[in-house]
Amino acid sequence: MIQPTGDVAERAAAGFIAQYGDPAAGRWAAPGRVNLIGEHTDYNDGFVLPFALPLRTVVAADRQDGERWTVWSELSDETITFGAEDVAEPGRVTGWGAYVAGVVWALREAGHPVPGARLAITSDVPLGSGLSSSAALESAVLAALLDLGVLALPAERQPRLAQRAENVYVGAPTGIMDQSAVIRCRAGHALFLDCRDESVEHIPFDLDAAGLAVLVIDSRAPHRHADGEYAARRRSCEAAAKSLGVPALRDVAVDQLDAALARLDDEETRRRVRHVVTEDQRVLDTVALLRAGRVRDIGPLLTASHVSMRDDFEITVPEIDTAVEAALAAGALGARMTGGGFGGCVLALVNTDRADGVAAAVTAAYAERGFTAPGTLTVLPAPGATRLD
Repeated sequence: MIQPTGDVAERAAAGFIAQYGDPAAGRWAAPGRVNLIGEHTDYNDGFVLPFALPLRTVVAADRQDGERWTVWSELSDETITFGAEDVAEPGRVTGWGAYVAGVVWALREAGHPVPGARLAITSDVPLGSGLSSSAALESAVLAALLDLGVLALPAERQPRLAQRAENVYVGAPTGIMDQSAVIRCRAGHALFLDCRDESVEHIPFDLDAAGLAVLVIDSRAPHRHADGEYAARRRSCEAAAKSLGVPALRDVAVDQLDAALARLDDEETRRRVRHVVTEDQRVLDTVALLRAGRVRDIGPLLTASHVSMRDDFEITVPEIDTAVEAALAAGALGARMTGGGFGGCVLALVNTDRADGVAAAVTAAYAERGFTAPGTLTVLPAPGATRLD
């Protein structure tokens, strides 16, 4: 099982005392996230619809004198210390500590006087599953440092700063969706994000009232060639937009799709474009249904998204496809891969009373195929980054 460890905040408080000898000034939490729909649309200036998970990264923290930051991680049971000279430029702090140092660096680059601090970090967001564990870490650290330093940074500007820490200091080319979701999501809502202008709308996603839940399935599939294939998809989309004479594929309307495809030379590029254009429309259609309170009716859109990722964008793997097929056969209203692809997680929209049965069916299908058993977790939309005490 994917386990939301209920005492993750208590572990952070206890870890702080064990490492530093006195209680922390406070605790800050940031969640993992899943994307309900809208895959590989972000870097095409399109639309996404993530929501926050109950899985959280928690930072217990207090100020310390000078421009020094001391950080303990429960996961590695390692303590690192870095100073102003280490965050003067990217690359001086490496490993997991780079995500923390990157936030300090990005704040300082933006002109904020970041206080020295001691931090203890705990998390139940699984690593490597496509649930944004890195964004959760960055956002929890950011929330802590902003409060400790009484620094003024509006919520709408925080995702871009956290993304800059990851893009420039860590060197991971992520889009704006992860940090936006982790910081700005609300309980009971999905976050409708326009990746061109970064405007957001909180869309009601009251699964509980509808007798529904989202089953998150960690495929446990190794990420096969994910980095290179992701980059190849992005290059293909950018080249297609240039060929079509538009700023980004978001600017190709779905009713113009056939004409646009006819102008492209090769079938692979046509498939990539078809996925992005139709996926943007599926996000818009999902938002319209949720605004109308028709939560159950989004299921076919989720499944259509998966088919498009499988056949047109070609980013699924056998474990992912098996999970989707088994979930649908067991009664899920819709199911799709979530995340960049080539591994990661599947989400399935299920009746609450059928969640265990769907999870069992996926586990059985994995066993039949000889795959490593999946992890499963039934979730409702949770709040974004917040101070706990």
